[in-house]
Amino acid sequence: MTETPHPLYAKHADTLAKALTAITERGYWSAYPESPSPRVYGETAAAEGEAAFRSYLDADFPLDQPGTRDRVATEASPFGLPLGVRYPHADPDELMAAATAALPAWRDAGPQTRLGVCLEILARLHANVFELANAVHATSGQAFVMAFQAGGAHALDRALEALAYAYAEMTRHPGTAEWEKPAGKGDPLRMTKTFHVVPRGVALVVGCNTFPTWNSYPGLFASLATGNPVVVKPHPRAVLPLAITVRYAREVLAEAGFDPNLVLLAAEAPDEGLASTLALRSEVRIVDFTGSTEYGDWLEANARQAVVYTEKAGVNAIVVDSTDDFAGMCRNIGFSLTLYSGQMCTTPQNILVPADGISTDQGHKSFDEVAAGIAGSVAKLTGDPARAVEFTGAIVNEGVLARLDEVAGLGEVVLASRAIEHPTYEQAVVRTPTIVKLGADAAQTYGREWFGPISFVIATDSTDHSLRIFRDTVGERGALTAAVYAADEKVLDAAEAAAVDAGVHLSCNLTGGVFVNQSAAFSDFHASGANPAANAALTDGAYVASRFRIVQSRRHTA
Repeated sequence: MTETPHPLYAKHADTLAKALTAITERGYWSAYPESPSPRVYGETAAAEGEAAFRSYLDADFPLDQPGTRDRVATEASPFGLPLGVRYPHADPDELMAAATAALPAWRDAGPQTRLGVCLEILARLHANVFELANAVHATSGQAFVMAFQAGGAHALDRALEALAYAYAEMTRHPGTAEWEKPAGKGDPLRMTKTFHVVPRGVALVVGCNTFPTWNSYPGLFASLATGNPVVVKPHPRAVLPLAITVRYAREVLAEAGFDPNLVLLAAEAPDEGLASTLALRSEVRIVDFTGSTEYGDWLEANARQAVVYTEKAGVNAIVVDSTDDFAGMCRNIGFSLTLYSGQMCTTPQNILVPADGISTDQGHKSFDEVAAGIAGSVAKLTGDPARAVEFTGAIVNEGVLARLDEVAGLGEVVLASRAIEHPTYEQAVVRTPTIVKLGADAAQTYGREWFGPISFVIATDSTDHSLRIFRDTVGERGALTAAVYAADEKVLDAAEAAAVDAGVHLSCNLTGGVFVNQSAAFSDFHASGANPAANAALTDGAYVASRFRIVQSRRHTA
């Protein structure tokens, strides 16, 4: 049985081929330009995208899907922007019924057709990337350029990466095979065997507030490409980016001749707990979640009928032994701490430095001088409010503010957080990072995650002691990123061995334009699934392979 692919497959075959090459070679490649420059996207794209975004405000979101009972509006912009978008609030029974009914035709369409349609959805989203970026900016608190890059171009790259892995896994085996076994004196035994890619069932994507598209797209598109209908449950404070995504996905599906209910939005009312309700439904066979450790653990323990992919919290660390570029090291770490006010799952928290100090290109630097150098870099980045907010963005929720208040009394403050006024948004809540010095015995403090612009410089007995602390904290609480600064190759090797033991990705001696809290699609894996911070990696074969199964049939050949 040979698949006749949809014309959209031929339209996007070149993009898919390049993505398949990229995940194999793992060099630099991107399908979607990350610069919002008019020279790249045209003179009118930015204004048109902003206008499209503003058309949603204080209005009913234009989404026609089954089961709508009423409308809900739950978003509060960290910038103080009045949003007031009202989303369809659907009955879970009708959502599940609609998604389930859409599955058979999508399953039977075959991998090539599904890939063609999914690639067309990405193309449609890319054509509206400024609209998407404005929605991410307004709901997450990211500065606009970061929202365009991480929430737009990079999110699309991560989605395309997931599609490439999905296609590779689905086509690893042939669709049909002729089987012939010699039978001694008689005729050989002959059979025709057919191998069907069978989706698991309805997939649930539970979005997060900080990176609503970047964290949701890989799971959404991995599930859709492998034949599963997808119900998207956004974070109540960041619905618009995923509602826009669902809108364009449904448009493309309908235009391609498929049931648009293959992608559905599940907006929730305040305190409804809709994610838990949906995650336990018998129809839901896949769950993708980004967020707190507590809820991720609950999903893993309770959504037993589903394959659950989680990215949770961790304690990211930097081990400082020595450096050939002290100024570059401080600049690089300072930028990583400042970017998006530390509200990234990849932001460093624990900076482990020997109490006796380190050797550098500027001579010996004491522990206090290392802490001061990093603090000075952050202070320089955040000194001018108009410039600072382009790095910090805004604070996403009150929990971050509460942690900032709490941490100030737990150690010696090297750099105090301060409130700054946003030059564009008067109501924005902006805080600069704080840096606190701790002793190695304060594990009860630095051994847990402090999400937000909070970092600790920790005095250790030696680099070996730093590596032991690194292993222990990551082993217990997990981490998504780690970094080391060392001029000695033996120390770098020891740090790499520790990272392998702990199951965390390591960056070495970053002093230029690459930062530990950023990862490149098609080359860098995000999370590893090898420590408690996540049970999966974005993106590898394991991330997509369990979203479908192979079911075979065999018939004797005459």
